[in-house]
Amino acid sequence: MAERTLLTSEDIKRALVRIAHEIIEKNKGARDIVLVGMQTRGVPLAKRLAAIIQQIESFSVPTGSLDISLYRDDISLRPLKPIIHPTDIPVDITDKHVVLVDDVFYTGRSIRAAMDAIMDFGRPRTIQLAVLVDRGHRELPIRADYVGKNIPTSRIEEIKVYVTEIDGEDKVTIVAPNKEGVA
Repeated sequence: MAERTLLTSEDIKRALVRIAHEIIEKNKGARDIVLVGMQTRGVPLAKRLAAIIQQIESFSVPTGSLDISLYRDDISLRPLKPIIHPTDIPVDITDKHVVLVDDVFYTGRSIRAAMDAIMDFGRPRTIQLAVLVDRGHRELPIRADYVGKNIPTSRIEEIKVYVTEIDGEDKVTIVAPNKEGVA
């Protein structure tokens, strides 16, 4: 199993600063933005984006967390019961620009589930998507509005995102299968 680092801690910081600037620019400021991190690693990424936006705009952007486990279209296909993480949307999202934040964008199915889940909390003006890594292989017609890094992969490779808040370090790696096809 070969694991190779694609993004370092500094690369991740630069990507998040760029994404924060793009979010502010697209939404003409930070006043009507709500950042919602998708469990698990999207939550600390959303909090980091909120901190960067606050430094730039001197405005505290509401930040929440979203668990999509029960909204997934493959829940009945999974052998194990899902582990449910907290969902916390701290403000009314009606008529707000909700920015979903996730670590890796792959097929689009998680994002579809997140959009279904977010609609249970109100009717946002827009739903936007910020991802640290877009690895391709979309199965649904969904695209990210803000991307830290596009990393083309094969379907048998795995992208791993490590964040200090959960894993003790910041980095993004790719795991390639060995000759026997095991990642």
